[in-house]
Amino acid sequence: MRELVVLGTASQVPTRTRNHNGYLLRWDGEGLLFDPGEGTQRQMIHAGVSANQITRICLTHVHGDHCYGLPGVLSRMALDGVKHPVHLHYPASGEDVVRALVSVASPGIDLRLRPHSDSGEIAPGLEVRPLRHRIETYGYRLTEPDGRTMLPERLAVAGITGPDAGLLQREGVLRGVRLEDVSIPRPGQGFAFIMDTAPCEGAEGLADGVDLLVTESTFSDDDAGLAAQYAHLTAGQAGALAANGGVGKLVLTHFSSRYGDVDILAQQVRARSGGTAVVPANDLDRISLPKRQRPPS
Repeated sequence: MRELVVLGTASQVPTRTRNHNGYLLRWDGEGLLFDPGEGTQRQMIHAGVSANQITRICLTHVHGDHCYGLPGVLSRMALDGVKHPVHLHYPASGEDVVRALVSVASPGIDLRLRPHSDSGEIAPGLEVRPLRHRIETYGYRLTEPDGRTMLPERLAVAGITGPDAGLLQREGVLRGVRLEDVSIPRPGQGFAFIMDTAPCEGAEGLADGVDLLVTESTFSDDDAGLAAQYAHLTAGQAGALAANGGVGKLVLTHFSSRYGDVDILAQQVRARSGGTAVVPANDLDRISLPKRQRPPS
């Protein structure tokens, strides 16, 4: 199961229809909760998300709309008796804020603090890169290792059937048949999460080639001055980020409350997003990763 559950889509000020930030990425056996703002625990109930699904919590930075829901989420996990370790990733400069938030949560879970202060891998397949905001901010990228897609017709010709196909994948060669003779390369799927930032190299690196990109689209192009002042992306900049990176699907979120209708933002994104599919997110949406392309016959 790989899907994004959107728990909130507002930026600094929530609205009647948009809660503060909150995004759960279900990725095989992991559940990564990104930027839980106020009300995330309640949004999880509406979305049918169990606290037991969360294995990692990833904060881009410690502005309130991206982290003030943390105590409630941790308390709910304690109440529900979550037994597995929970890793909390965050910028090292936010240590005092994070520890304060953790201190008011109910104890009882195996919470492991994982601050970072530079680019690089912070867990298997999970990396961070710095963004350009008013305080230290990092975006996240999750990448599946490249693999190979087995071709049934070639397996049949080679006489490889049943469990032997799995053995060939693991060993690389079986009875003189090489893995590359009966399969083709399969690029691993990728996901990136980019919040509060002005355009920067870090955002470009995170977005490069991913199947699903979640990014802020806080301001319209008409409010580019405000975006620059507060170090945010305009809609058009979000679209260009996806187009330049060859992104498969772009999820827009973190909308300013000044826009009652975000269709204008989506239009501005699509004008610059090239062939990328664009999804303006609403609270409680469930968004799947794009399907892998079928291998050529």
